[in-house]
Amino acid sequence: MISDVIKPGLDVLFCGINPGLVSEATGHHFARPGNRFWPALHLSGFTPRLFAPAEQEELLALGLGITNVVARPSAKADELTIDEVKAGGLELTEKVERYSPKVLAVLGVTVYRAAFGRKKAQVGPQVDLIGGARVWVLPNPSGLNAHWQLPALGEEFGRLKASL
Repeated sequence: MISDVIKPGLDVLFCGINPGLVSEATGHHFARPGNRFWPALHLSGFTPRLFAPAEQEELLALGLGITNVVARPSAKADELTIDEVKAGGLELTEKVERYSPKVLAVLGVTVYRAAFGRKKAQVGPQVDLIGGARVWVLPNPSGLNAHWQLPALGEEFGRLKASL
């Protein structure tokens, strides 16, 4: 299992769907080559330079953290069951209550809809709070999500950064 990058009082807790197999093997979030999480963080101004997955702990000093809705690794997110995703949503709510980030940024509108029963949710800020934190849904940065190209991902991450 891959460890969360988390501490109390973060500005933003980024929440992926679940770890991929490369992340599980390396112990680093968003480690698969082609995942655009790290480039999007940099393009948006969250990080002063492009971080490598192995530098994930350096995010804490910037007020940023990483967790996942579901802890179980898989090759693709569609291998998860709806029950796993819903249970992950409950665990994530408890985690947010415990660590009190200002914003929970869920990386994937589909997983957000499924985990929290928000069938009509769209990318962007949400009206609901989760565990007391503001919620912002970002596009899934996986290279498999061809609908969102890197410039648009960086722009969407930047909208969140500008809201802080």
